Order: sequence, then structure tokens, then C-alpha cells
Amino acid sequence: MPGQALLLPTAAAALSVACGWLFWSRGFEARSGSVVVFSSEELGRFSGVEGSAGLYLAVLGEVFDVRSGHKHYGPGGAYSFFAGRDASRAFATGDFSPSGLTDDLSGLSPSEVMAIQEWLDFYKKNYTPVGKVSGHFYDASGSPTEALRHAEALVVEGRRLRAEQEEQKRRFPPCNAEWSAGGGGGSRVWCSKHSGGVPRGWSGVPRKLQEAGSVGSRCVCVKEEDAAEAPGLQEYEGCPPLAQSCTVKG
Repeated sequence: MPGQALLLPTAAAALSVACGWLFWSRGFEARSGSVVVFSSEELGRFSGVEGSAGLYLAVLGEVFDVRSGHKHYGPGGAYSFFAGRDASRAFATGDFSPSGLTDDLSGLSPSEVMAIQEWLDFYKKNYTPVGKVSGHFYDASGSPTEALRHAEALVVEGRRLRAEQEEQKRRFPPCNAEWSAGGGGGSRVWCSKHSGGVPRGWSGVPRKLQEAGSVGSRCVCVKEEDAAEAPGLQEYEGCPPLAQSCTVKG
């Protein structure tokens, strides 16, 4: 019917206007296919305060809806300072001052950036991803920046270093230690099949391990058959070479 032919386009136009208003009122813009990209100003509108567009935060440029964690991230919550921004650096440093709540990772170690990645993995597992924030880690089209690639390289290096540390801990588990109140002659270190929290089928003997780049040393347990040849290890003065317990001189 002629009347119906006019009604359908009019209704469609009204629906289009309504959807467009809803889209923009939420404060974001889809710039690349299905990827929703926020500017930092748009993300700031999702701080969770009364009248805000919602409750979002970003880690390494990825934005998450954390409304289900409102008691933590909403106003008055212990982590409310993360809301409406990408404060990736603070996840590693614990610096929650205005200058510390930033996405600038300059000077962070591979281990620290890996810790941020682990927080990102936590949010991916527990909260809904809603897009990217443009600026440091993604550009306006949602494509990764050189800063993100650099962060990813640091994560790879951090994982490599952790694997090395775990291997060294397996090979040279920490000793048990007992320190006297005043230090000196009453202190001792010793090895057992569970010392250092590393269960194994051998006890070992105590040695001082000098680690590269470290001024001091730490006590580790070494298999008796390896004690004479393992590099970077020193015997405790006055302790028999194969004793499982040694007195530590102050």
C-alpha cells in the first residue's frame, strides 16, 4: 500500500538515528572493521562515576569492561585509579601517583613488562574485552604500534630469563637457613631433600653462589658429585667439603 511504502523508510530512518545516538553517546568510535578504537579522552568517560558512560580500563592498549568488578574499580574501590585509562606501568611498579598511572613503559625491565602481560592475561580471562585505546600501543585504526612490539619483545625476554632462573633453582636449590639473634657463630645453613621449597631425591651440600651482576652471594645446595666442579661456587670457610650443614661466620 502507498501508506506502508512511506512508513517503512521513515521507521528505518528513525531506527538509524536512534542507533547512531546510542553509538556516539557511549563515547567510542569504530574506525576499523569490528575493532572498536577509543581515544584516551573517550576512554576517560568510562570512569564509573555517576553519569559516566560505564566502567572500563585498559592494559597494554586493550580495553576491558570491568563493571562486574565495580567494588574494586568503581568510585571508592581500592583500584578505582585504573578506571577510564591505560595505566599499564603501575601494574608493574605499584606507583599509583598521577605520574605513575601512565602507559609509558620506559626503563622497565623485561621481568616488569612480563608482569604487566600477566595482568593483561588476567583481564582477558576474567573480563569482557571491548576494544583498543589509540595512542601508545595502538594507532587510530587499531593497528599495533612500535611501542607494543617493543613491549612484546620484552615479554619474550622476561619469559626467557624466568625459565633460566627456574632451571638454576632446579639445579641449585636454595639452602635452609637459621640465623641467630646476634648473627655470627650461631648461624647456619644446611641442605635437605626439601630445602628451598624444591622437592628432590637428593639433599646436597651448601655452597655460596656468586651470580652474575650481583655484589653478594646466596646459599645453594649442590649435588655432592657436582660440588667440586660446578662453576661460580665457593665452599663455606671452616666447613667440611661434603658436610650437609655449615656454620656461617658473621
